[in-house]
Amino acid sequence: MLHEPGRAAQTKSCEWLYRTGRYSEKPIVIYEYTETRKQEHPHAFLAGFKGYLHTDGYQGYHNLPPDIVVVGCWAHVRRYWEKLYETIPEDKRSGSNAERGLVYTNLVFWLEDEFRDLTPQERYQKRLEFNKPVTDEFFSWVGSLTALPKSLLGEAVTYSLNQREYLENIYLDGRLECSNNRAERSVKPYVQGRKQWLFSNTPNGAESSSIIYSIIETAKENHLHPFHYMKYLLEKLPITTCNKLEELLPWSDSLPDSCRVPERAWQPEPKLRKKDKGPLHLALLRLREKFFGNTNPSGTQ
Repeated sequence: MLHEPGRAAQTKSCEWLYRTGRYSEKPIVIYEYTETRKQEHPHAFLAGFKGYLHTDGYQGYHNLPPDIVVVGCWAHVRRYWEKLYETIPEDKRSGSNAERGLVYTNLVFWLEDEFRDLTPQERYQKRLEFNKPVTDEFFSWVGSLTALPKSLLGEAVTYSLNQREYLENIYLDGRLECSNNRAERSVKPYVQGRKQWLFSNTPNGAESSSIIYSIIETAKENHLHPFHYMKYLLEKLPITTCNKLEELLPWSDSLPDSCRVPERAWQPEPKLRKKDKGPLHLALLRLREKFFGNTNPSGTQ
């Protein structure tokens, strides 16, 4: 932010991202600009909200009202073990703590991909049957490790154990996701844009950017063409009365076909697990066999 009263241009500001989950009938993506990253901002935005909140490990989310259940992100856990794994010479990775931690988390994502097409109730039951034993053993093993707090292993251990309460909340409801990747994908367009325009000039400009990004990304989530939808809004808003505004919302059946992206062009949801190769893939296969044998967790042929 170049020109903000009482703050130097070098001072960091914050852009927050709030969005609906996979099963929302009305997908929404909202960006919010604030001067700081203090926890008071999500507290204010989420005032009155009751339900589940997928987050990263930021401590500020852990002091929200009890009506908000924070659900942790297994992708962030995996990154700690992946970072440790990549620092180890290839000839010493097999059997290392880094490999074991990474394979546990990869197995969590493998199971989630297996359960992708199940109903929420089916997924809820499958997670308790198959995921829970894996994560229970993972946390038991992590708790047995001894490492210097500031080492990469120590950071992976500390993060995993500190986040356990929130990570295990995925077992509360089959609609919940094992990672915060959905929100991170929604953040990416803003991050990519920032590489081009670098900064905002004033708070008003940052807030305007947040509004425009919110409209565009919400339109995309509802399978609308952003340009045609924005053009339609600019044409219709000046002549639309307040009691007719709902007809302009991204999920409205009143929108013209010109605003809609054909279903054949919809982008599929990305896979959760990464394609492991070599020793890491073999380690995953061994762990799968240990827990499940020849059983197919998804129950499909």
